[in-house]
Amino acid sequence: MEVSFVEFLQQMFTIPALFVTSLLTMSVILVNGWTDAPNAIATCISTRSLNPRGAILLATVFNFLGVFVMTIVNNSVAMTVYNMVDFRGDTHTALVALCAALFAIVTWATAAWWFGIPTSESHALIAGLSGAAIALQGGFSGINGAEWIKVIYGLVLSTFLGFALGFVTVKLVGSLFKRVDRRKTQGFFKNAQIFGAAAMGFMHGAQDGQKFMSVFLLGMFLAKGQGGVEQFQIPIWLIVMCSLVMALGTSVGGYRIIKSVGMDMVKLEKYQGFSADLAAAVCLLLSSLLGFPVSTTHTKTTAIMGVGSAKRISSVNWSVVQEMVLTWILTFPGCGLIGFLMARLFMWLF
Repeated sequence: MEVSFVEFLQQMFTIPALFVTSLLTMSVILVNGWTDAPNAIATCISTRSLNPRGAILLATVFNFLGVFVMTIVNNSVAMTVYNMVDFRGDTHTALVALCAALFAIVTWATAAWWFGIPTSESHALIAGLSGAAIALQGGFSGINGAEWIKVIYGLVLSTFLGFALGFVTVKLVGSLFKRVDRRKTQGFFKNAQIFGAAAMGFMHGAQDGQKFMSVFLLGMFLAKGQGGVEQFQIPIWLIVMCSLVMALGTSVGGYRIIKSVGMDMVKLEKYQGFSADLAAAVCLLLSSLLGFPVSTTHTKTTAIMGVGSAKRISSVNWSVVQEMVLTWILTFPGCGLIGFLMARLFMWLF
């Protein structure tokens, strides 16, 4: 099923619930831009391969390309997120519950951004939707276990594969260039770092763009009274709109997260930054092809931890890592509970 831009505008200004849902979804994407997208460019800024303005422009372009190309080639991540929760039943009530979930996600992510903690917007999205679906259906029948298990697979893959690839990649790069004068490699690794940041931007768009567009389309279908849609096509106008909003978020609030991920956790040289970007991008590509909704933040951070640990364990600032891990652990129950309570409250009020 496909929705035209003209049809969307007509519905948005005639159905108040769709207007609110669209506004909240765009808010979530904006917050994703300032909390998750900076992870794609954090290392190339911290190693001074690019200045912040150039890096943000790079992320903007490749976020768009990632969403556009990957959605055409393989939209399995969007289908996984769309089908992991059950919002069927009364479409008005379901739309109210969806609004509550989006409100919970914005609240959680904004709080984490304020404190400079790189929380996972992907995990918050999944948790908020799950909590609202449980509230809507009155139990765990609101969760599709066969699809939700892919979240667990993604968590395991991004944690262990991200760390391992970071460790192995930087060791391999170090071995290949061991006999080369470090000063002569600076130019090469500066360009390689830019390539790595572009790859990360592309994969961030491929992963996160699909997740949020699937939620946007769910809201549109519910507003039209079509809660049972199982197959859909993501329209190009939606890809463009989401990419632009995500880019705006990156330019507004990215520096706080860039500092935590690219500077505070471990001090990186250019070859290390390139290794972290390459490792994280490969892990994200594999996850996207398998349809696993993984966190860009989580994957990039574990790759950086792997790179830092390859030099020596003490080179990683484990207190920063501990703070990040605690936030990740709290995101699922915390945002899920907020989504559940907000859905209950919204359904009672509206």
